[in-house]
Amino acid sequence: MSQQFKVPTGLPIQPIQPKQTPKTRPVPGQEGSFAKILDAKLQQSSVKFSAHANKRLEARNIQFTEEQLKTLEDAVEKARNKGGRETLILLDSVALVVSVANRTVITAMDGDNLKDNVFTHIDSAVIT
Repeated sequence: MSQQFKVPTGLPIQPIQPKQTPKTRPVPGQEGSFAKILDAKLQQSSVKFSAHANKRLEARNIQFTEEQLKTLEDAVEKARNKGGRETLILLDSVALVVSVANRTVITAMDGDNLKDNVFTHIDSAVIT
């Protein structure tokens, strides 16, 4: 059993052309490879504080100096390099639970509130 196909005459049949994507132009100020841009952004990002952490800092009258904030950033980077995800950071007399991936302080406690406390859902600790 053979079937015959008839192609109508008079219709132009042309091969399909590949879709051309427009060439993108570099955005001013963002020249360079992806790796360079990513490294620069990672080095710029500082530690953030969640709304909950800000409330705890205010309620417990905890304030950080520029030096302490730099130490905190270094501690978060150490935890990230070791594969930490949720880290307890002991900074002077303050305990901070930090989401390393987000570089965000989740909660904070001062020395008075540390006694008889249990920290859960952490996988690492950095003592500065």
